Amino acid sequence: MLFKNIHIGELIQKRVVETDISTERLTKFLQCTEDELEKMYTRKSLDTEILLKWSKLLQYDFFRMYSQHLVLYSPPSSSEYYQKIKQQKTQLPEFRKNIYTVEMIDFIMNLIKTNEKTKKQIMEEYRIPKTTLYKWLKKY
Repeated sequence: MLFKNIHIGELIQKRVVETDISTERLTKFLQCTEDELEKMYTRKSLDTEILLKWSKLLQYDFFRMYSQHLVLYSPPSSSEYYQKIKQQKTQLPEFRKNIYTVEMIDFIMNLIKTNEKTKKQIMEEYRIPKTTLYKWLKKY
């Protein structure tokens, strides 16, 4: 799975097929018509409230797609800027752990395997701790 270009409607449709949930149940839960349901499958993005409903119904965290995109494709910030932001107080919830999925680990391991990036570059650009990276190297 490439996280660079996310088409959430297609991903939802794949999950619906996997779970074999009836159209009647989907329309009832989402409070929409069959036509609106079909339109959602063609949309590249959806409102977060609707995406949350889909995540609950299909028991799959679709928001992780976007988290992975941020981890893999957001431009690296300078260490000074990162430290400055880290010190600022925020009213938003703070999450302690990064989200490392199997796909992301495979992506990182492939970068090392193909010599596209060094271990040092990966640690700096993706802010992956040295111990975590070396555990992955040992395991994978």
